[in-house]
Amino acid sequence: MEGITHPPMRDLMAARGGVGIVCTEFVRVTSNPLGAKMLRKHVVTTPHARLSVQVMGNDIAQMADATALVTQAGADIVDINLGCPAPRVVRKGVGSAMLKDLSLLGRVLEAMRKATHLPLSAKIRAGFDDSSAVLDVARVVQESGADFITVHPRRRVDFYQGVADWRITRRLVEHLAIPVVGNGDVWYAVDALRMRAETGCSAVMIGRPALRNPWIFSQIAQLQAGATPHAPSTSDVMAYVDTMRLMWEEHFPERLVVGMLKEQMRYLCRAVDPAHGLLRRVLLAASVHEITDLFAATLCALAPGDLDLGAQPGRFEQSGSAVHGSSGAIGKSGGAVSGSSSSAIDRSSAIENGASAKCGALVHGSVPIERPLVQ
Repeated sequence: MEGITHPPMRDLMAARGGVGIVCTEFVRVTSNPLGAKMLRKHVVTTPHARLSVQVMGNDIAQMADATALVTQAGADIVDINLGCPAPRVVRKGVGSAMLKDLSLLGRVLEAMRKATHLPLSAKIRAGFDDSSAVLDVARVVQESGADFITVHPRRRVDFYQGVADWRITRRLVEHLAIPVVGNGDVWYAVDALRMRAETGCSAVMIGRPALRNPWIFSQIAQLQAGATPHAPSTSDVMAYVDTMRLMWEEHFPERLVVGMLKEQMRYLCRAVDPAHGLLRRVLLAASVHEITDLFAATLCALAPGDLDLGAQPGRFEQSGSAVHGSSGAIGKSGGAVSGSSSSAIDRSSAIENGASAKCGALVHGSVPIERPLVQ
């Protein structure tokens, strides 16, 4: 998640518990070797979780060199971004554009495999324009030496429209020998357990929903332990925002903190009824204190139960599904894996007992990997 999963945010999220892996923003691999400054920016570990460093590029030699460098710099896992849908990324033939050239993809991954002893993973989308080749892509990832694969079951053309079709995840689980990590529209804690039950995936990666509900990982852990999951109150949310603000003010100038807070508010405000118009007012605010004051005033006026941050499905989000007729019922287009149909349903990272934070996200589950992890 470019501009979001920087080291302070990764540490804040992991410290809340229930997170097994945190993932960096993607590291752009170009003709210039990764320098010490870039490595210091991205390869920053936290005592609370393991670190997956995500690299993005398409040059075989450069990607191998980058893999070796992030390995030496202290990464626990090396991941390749094969899912970013941004036009500026796709125009350069990287991110989700790599899904269109399986020969090049295989050679890049093979070179990365030779360059590191660490676990190697790939984050893919269901396809570029259609999802018919998703299994072919996944098999190339597996045969090229990756230890596990994460799938976001939307096509590049979908961006984040529609609802993730978990049937695609289930199909990869059924056909691959390596662990599959599920991702996409796990908006509520119970969805993580349901995704694993419906798809058989080994772990769950959570990105945007963790920004909407920073308690989602601890709620998942509580559900797994048979405990009553915490239901965040308005005071919990304000305390979280204050902690985030103070942390950022230590690392960034105020003009950047204003933009960073507004980015977070795009997600936190999704837990509040849109009728309040909170997000619109926050985005018009000119200062950090104006943002936090507007947010606090609206939250204080909410009635008990109005905050949609519980572990069970609420009123404002539609979660994914691998089962017809469930909360994420498959839309008219279907779109699991055939032809040019959509890989999404209509609307809108991962080792041993934990969860992860991306360019991709934050993972919960168990992914057995034989290669040793650097401690």
